[in-house]
Amino acid sequence: MAFVITSQCITERAADCVEVCPVDCITLGDDQFFIDPNTCIDCGACEVVCPVEAIYFEEDVPEGEVSSIFKAKKYFGIVE
Repeated sequence: MAFVITSQCITERAADCVEVCPVDCITLGDDQFFIDPNTCIDCGACEVVCPVEAIYFEEDVPEGEVSSIFKAKKYFGIVE
């Protein structure tokens, strides 16, 4: 995983990230957006425009949001 969208997105879902993504790697799941790690080019455009600061590099995801990493991996069928 490169970038991860955390739980703040569940209540916001502004889609600013979708609009700026140059490779269309952000999709809407059941309750939030997810970034496809296989398509993402790590440009960071999504992180900058997120109005609720819900997007982080995987290594920088706050401790209380670690479940967002697993949720994204499950969404994309990535098994560790």
